[in-house]
Amino acid sequence: MDDSDPFAAPHRIPSSTRPLLGLTILVVEDSRFACEAMRLLCLRSGARIRRADCLTSARRHLQIYRPSAIIVDMGLPDGSGADLIEELAHTSPRIGVILGTSGDDFAEETALSAGADGFLAKPVSSLGAFQRAILSLLPGDRQPLGPRLLTDEHVHPDPIAYQDDMAHAADVLCDLNDTRGLDYAAQFLGGVARSAKDHVLASAAEGLARARASGAPVTNDAARLAGLVQERLERQLAI
Repeated sequence: MDDSDPFAAPHRIPSSTRPLLGLTILVVEDSRFACEAMRLLCLRSGARIRRADCLTSARRHLQIYRPSAIIVDMGLPDGSGADLIEELAHTSPRIGVILGTSGDDFAEETALSAGADGFLAKPVSSLGAFQRAILSLLPGDRQPLGPRLLTDEHVHPDPIAYQDDMAHAADVLCDLNDTRGLDYAAQFLGGVARSAKDHVLASAAEGLARARASGAPVTNDAARLAGLVQERLERQLAI
């Protein structure tokens, strides 16, 4: 593995308005909507972003280069983000900042137990909170000089990214008898819908998750969720 961080060149000095200048952040996230929010946060902070949408893709990235920081979604299509966090926490040399992210209540404890340095609760939209989460874990020589400009700016992802997530979910929900696919769809759509404040879709995703957890029949819940996803695709609207 190439352990260098080529985008953290010494002449790229962080500033009060771009405190993450010179950093490369690998975002491991299957939601296009959530990743678009991360892209905007990195852009406004001066950081460079790379994206992986699953564990397999993330591991391929990490065989080639070592980012300054990594943000790992806890629920991914090919496994748990906690597994990747645990691997990275015990890899030497270690990535400087390892963060977990999720909209699930229990996920923060899972991420920290796996070895994450911190946690970002979804939806991640606050520029100030995003910058603080990373800056608080960086060594002194990577901190911006002088006072830092505090901001309460929030980013708003392009609705097209939400449409991309609906198309992905529709593919997963093609087979309503695939129990593993249903579990993933409920988790994925619940997180995406909460981030986009699509309360109807979030409620339907939570209903399917509850039915799966209780062992109750899920045909109606799964069909309702699939129908809501299709509605959003047909309307060509994000929410």
